[in-house]
Formats: sequence, structure tokens, C-alpha cells
Amino acid sequence: MATHQELPGLRVSVDRVEYIKDSHNPADRPHRFAYFITIHNDSLRIVTITGRKWLVVNDQGHRLIVEGDGVVGQFPRLTPGDRFQYNSYHLINTNSTAEGAYIGKDEDGQSIIVRIPPFKMVVP
Repeated sequence: MATHQELPGLRVSVDRVEYIKDSHNPADRPHRFAYFITIHNDSLRIVTITGRKWLVVNDQGHRLIVEGDGVVGQFPRLTPGDRFQYNSYHLINTNSTAEGAYIGKDEDGQSIIVRIPPFKMVVP
């Protein structure tokens, strides 16, 4: 298994989280929260994000792990000073907290990880 290193200067900001009222959500997860994220490459390395892993924990302690390749169908390549902004959403059944990490590689093929800070989703 590859060892992932944190890269100084590579960071994630959660810019906004908002509740989206939508009657088309599944009955077991009726609440949609959009989140807006920026991945900042303030390091001296070129970085390509290749995957993500989310952990969503609700108030009852139920844990949902979401993993996948890329970020919203893309594999962002960030040169020093670049930023990648996107938005997506989580569907939840009750108040929850989400956090996670992006996995990638630097220009030399070194596996890197950058943590997604936790954020709360509180059902209105």
C-alpha cells in the first residue's frame, strides 16, 4: 500500500455549505447540502488529484464512506499557485458532519494527501 505524504502548501478550503430544498431526493436521505470547495496549491510542486474519500457521520453515529476517482469527474492538475474550485453535494437523513481527503501525486510520482476540513450540515 502506498504511503501518502502531506505536502506543505497544498490545502483545501470549504468556502460555503448550503441547504438545497429538493423534493426529488430519496426518502432515506431527504436532505441535500451543496458544498463549495477550493483546492489551493501554494506548494512548489505540480500536483494531480486522482481520488477522494469522504466520511459523513450523522448525529446517531451512522458512518457513510464515499470514495472515488478524481474530483467531479476531473483529475485536476495544479501547478504552483493554482486553485481548483468546484461544488457538489451530500444527501443526508439528519444533521451530519463531513470530512475527508483528496489523494494525488506530485510531479515526481510521490503519493500525496490533502485533508478536507470537517463541516457541519444542519437540517433547518
